[in-house]
Amino acid sequence: AFTALRSRGARVADIAILVVAADDSVKPQTFEALKIIQAAKIPYVVAINKIDKDEANIDRVKQDLSQIGLVPEDWGGKTVCLPISAKKDIGISDLLDMLILTADMEKEKIKANPSGKAIGSIIEAHLDKGEGPVATVLVRNGTLRKNDNLVIGQTFVGKIKMMKNISHTNHWKRYG
Repeated sequence: AFTALRSRGARVADIAILVVAADDSVKPQTFEALKIIQAAKIPYVVAINKIDKDEANIDRVKQDLSQIGLVPEDWGGKTVCLPISAKKDIGISDLLDMLILTADMEKEKIKANPSGKAIGSIIEAHLDKGEGPVATVLVRNGTLRKNDNLVIGQTFVGKIKMMKNISHTNHWKRYG
C-alpha cells in the first residue's frame, strides 16, 4: 500500500521531498522512495526531520545518504539536505524556500499551459453533509473553472459547482 502511495505521489509531483528521520537515518522505505523518485525523473530535496529529538544525529544521516550516492552539498556533493522539525516548525521556511528555488531552476520542465483544458489528479475526496462530494485536486496543466465537466478516465462524473483555493500557509497552520 505504501509503495502504491509513494508511486502515485511521484506521478503527480513536480518536485519531491525525500524525508529521512534524524533519529532513524536511512531505512528500507528511504531506498524505495528514492528509487520511485529517480524513476519518475523529478527533482528532489532531502528533508532530515525530527532534528528536535535527543537521539537525532544529522551527521550520521548525511553519512548514510552518502553511502547510497546522495552526497550532501555541504559535504561537497549535489544533494540538497535540509534539517527540519515538522513538529516544532524548525527549518520549514528554509525547506519552502528551497522548493521555490528548485522550481525556479526547473521551470522549463514543470511549466504548465494555463490556456489548456484542466488535467489533474484527485488527491483526496469525501462526502460533506453541507457541500456534497468534495475533492482536493492538484491541477497539473490548464485552468479548472466553475461549471467545468469532471471526467475521470472516460466517465463523466459531474460539474464543478464550487472551488476553494487552499494556500500553503493555511495548510501548514491547519496541520501544524
